[in-house]
Amino acid sequence: MSTQGPLHRSRRNRLLGGVCGGLAAWLGWSPTVVRILYVAVSVCSAAFPGMLVYVILWLVMPLED
Repeated sequence: MSTQGPLHRSRRNRLLGGVCGGLAAWLGWSPTVVRILYVAVSVCSAAFPGMLVYVILWLVMPLED
């Protein structure tokens, strides 16, 4: 893992709000991999309310400069 600085939403790798793109940049992973994993975990786990977590992260994470 190569965490570089604070966690931000991505301006370049965004489909909706840039949350998964920002997480991917922060982790040093591909944005596609993070999106697939996020959707898979959200669908497979009833204890992980993916949409709610995404909206909360969208509101809490600052947009990158």
